[in-house]
Amino acid sequence: QVHLVESGGGLVQAGGSLTLSCAASGLTFSTYAMAWFRQAPGKEHEFVAGVTRGGINQYYGDSVKGRFTISRENTKNTVYLQMNSLKPEDPAVYSCAAGRAPLGTTPAQYNYWGQGTQVTISS
Repeated sequence: QVHLVESGGGLVQAGGSLTLSCAASGLTFSTYAMAWFRQAPGKEHEFVAGVTRGGINQYYGDSVKGRFTISRENTKNTVYLQMNSLKPEDPAVYSCAAGRAPLGTTPAQYNYWGQGTQVTISS
């Protein structure tokens, strides 16, 4: 059974930084593209960042480019999201996802999802 477990969410001041982690089990991690999505109340899932299977290529949503960095450690079955310069519009539940396709930016392209971790920004 596949499990994706996020951690690292919490309360941080605007302008601050936070690093999220997602630990995967039950799948051959290195054969899956990984991504982070976020969902704020009343809104749809928004693509935040994605990384290809080997970690060579990363893609970002326009709203986080230059501030967030996605990375992965295939030896640890873990994907990370380093978030810097956090803004008042960044609060959401952040979820990691694993997809068999090379890389996608829509939720439908991902096969497995974690439960999510809440990120809250204080101004």
